[in-house]
Amino acid sequence: MKTPLLTFLFGSLAWAFCNPLATARAATITVKGSDTLVILAQKWAEVYMQRKPGVKIQVTGGGSGTGFAALQNQSTDLCNASRKIRAKEIEGCIRAFGRRPTEYKVALDGLSVYVNTSNPIEALSLEELAGIFTGRIKNWKAVGGKDEPIVVYSRENSSGTYEFFKEHVLGGRDFTAAAQTLQGTAQVLQAVARETKGIGYGGAAYGAGAKHLRIRKEQGGPAIEPSEQTVLDSTYPIWRYLYIYVNPALDRGEVGAYLKWIRSAAGQGLVKDVGYYPLPPPLRE
Repeated sequence: MKTPLLTFLFGSLAWAFCNPLATARAATITVKGSDTLVILAQKWAEVYMQRKPGVKIQVTGGGSGTGFAALQNQSTDLCNASRKIRAKEIEGCIRAFGRRPTEYKVALDGLSVYVNTSNPIEALSLEELAGIFTGRIKNWKAVGGKDEPIVVYSRENSSGTYEFFKEHVLGGRDFTAAAQTLQGTAQVLQAVARETKGIGYGGAAYGAGAKHLRIRKEQGGPAIEPSEQTVLDSTYPIWRYLYIYVNPALDRGEVGAYLKWIRSAAGQGLVKDVGYYPLPPPLRE
């Protein structure tokens, strides 16, 4: 006859043998998705693993769409996203694990528009940006710059930043067919830094190497610099939340503790260090 202790140990070992992914998750947290969030997510992981050496956190990018696909096929614990989840992606999650994923706001971003440091342009309106990125405006002279063609750089269509820019700046219109599509914001920034006629866009944390423009909501209106204050008070016109999505069934144990820490004062303190803006305290719970 088995003793209660032996019965417990046997049952625990049998459960672990039948559920190898559950034991792996206790020590490893996988994070996938937004390239915009990669720098911040890597910083969070680095600091958290120093505080909790028994936890391993693996961070990869690929774009918000890639993260949502991984969330649906359950190949990631956390999905980083620079846009809100779509209805079809929610449906895919419900089919996969029976629940709508939990959404956490984790930071604020003032989406920046970059030009080469030699470009004399200092500010553009949303209307001018829409004209440039849809291809209606093709020469810098049309917006007060030099008489030379505009070279447009954009993100790939799996990017949440691409989708946010298309919706909020282009009004849902397509990008110009002449736009050169690049995989990540870092690549966009590098291209603009090399090309004197270039223009691109990306997260605020990627500002080094090019000049970011001030943006006007309306033609002739005030040109607003992206900053923590102008994002918090919504005077900067191209701002957004950054998100993490998780299967509610995994939002406990080490995964739950990590998500709670990200939204704590300690985790949010790293947001500003990287170049984004921390959540106001009321939004952290």
